Amino acid sequence: MRFGTLDFTPAADSPDLLAAPTAVAIGAMPAADAAGVLVSAIDPGLADTAAFCAHHEISMGDGANCVIVQARRGERTWYAACLVRGADRLDVNGAVRRHLDARKLSFAPMDAAVELSAMEYGGITPIGLPADWPVLVDESVASHERLIVGSGIRGSKLLVSGALLASLPNAEVLPIAQASA
Repeated sequence: MRFGTLDFTPAADSPDLLAAPTAVAIGAMPAADAAGVLVSAIDPGLADTAAFCAHHEISMGDGANCVIVQARRGERTWYAACLVRGADRLDVNGAVRRHLDARKLSFAPMDAAVELSAMEYGGITPIGLPADWPVLVDESVASHERLIVGSGIRGSKLLVSGALLASLPNAEVLPIAQASA
């Protein structure tokens, strides 16, 4: 399938284009769901959303960023993944903090996000994240027909439906985005 200037093929057929936990998660999906996860190799230097979209003629609104946040309350620290469309900003200190019932919420440090997810920075995807992490999916992501997301590595991207993202384990659909000005 062609999307923008990229040709996508079934991700299950290309585990070398996926982070190990992403490949495992796709392999564990029901066959119909796994068939809806497509992958395309990209230049790792173009993995960041703006550069990727401009180069491959894909709207920022057709991409979803997976943002890892670190939540704290008292002595407890935990992580969550948040999915917002590329054209939107995450409401970290409002909707997300309240939903996670965190006293303090921040973007996860890069080294912690990479180590705990077993994925590459700039390629982290909600598919294959640790089982105890909440996955907060913005309403506009969940309702989008086709979205580009990371694959767990910087050298490829996934093409998936918003419905698939909303059906991931621990996924919750809520309004967590702020439209960019």
